[in-house]
Amino acid sequence: MIDVDLIKREVKALTFDQYGTIVDMQGCLTKVAEPFLKEKGWTGDANRFVTWWRRTHFENSMIDSLCNRGHTPYREIGHRAVSFTLERAGIEYTSAEVQMLVSEIEKLTPFTEVPEALERLAKNYRLVILSNGDRDMLDAAKPYLGHTFDATISVQEAGYFKPHRKTYEKSAEILGLATMECMHVANHTFDCVGAKAAGMRTAFIDRRNRPFGQTQHNPDITISNMTELADLLG
Repeated sequence: MIDVDLIKREVKALTFDQYGTIVDMQGCLTKVAEPFLKEKGWTGDANRFVTWWRRTHFENSMIDSLCNRGHTPYREIGHRAVSFTLERAGIEYTSAEVQMLVSEIEKLTPFTEVPEALERLAKNYRLVILSNGDRDMLDAAKPYLGHTFDATISVQEAGYFKPHRKTYEKSAEILGLATMECMHVANHTFDCVGAKAAGMRTAFIDRRNRPFGQTQHNPDITISNMTELADLLG
């Protein structure tokens, strides 16, 4: 059984994944992709196109970390992923169009319940973004988030994409905290597993009602949205 009182006593900061946890990446990018794809004469499902895009991006970022030959910027991997996805769909494109689609990531807006929930959580914890995004992309996104975070940390600081353990350890170091004094909040299983393996507490936001999977790194808390997290830790 979850000892919420213990978590409240020990946790000093909540670190949040940005893409898909704070902001509605799938929904917002689908809205951008729909008119673009329609203009290209592509009749497929825009939501599925965005899923292809995001899965390709994730795969390439994991390859980048595993090869361990230096960190590739998120934006560069994004350009590769979009180019590949357009080619997969049989759509002709220009470099400018690829850059335009990736730049929309800087304008994503939060899930509807997020700003109010963050305002409540901010009364008790330091709230921090810990994202795979590049520093400049995260800075550009700040006006769209609906909340001013205490800190924004890019994985560039560690030189590896999440879920590499160094990203979580480096973020705790930057905050001047032990990893166990941080709780990482994410909508992605891999992100929670990585944070827990690095020694953080974790909260899994199960927006899609899917099983977490079998792992020794289970989340401390599972909730369906940010409001439930604020209710639990408030």
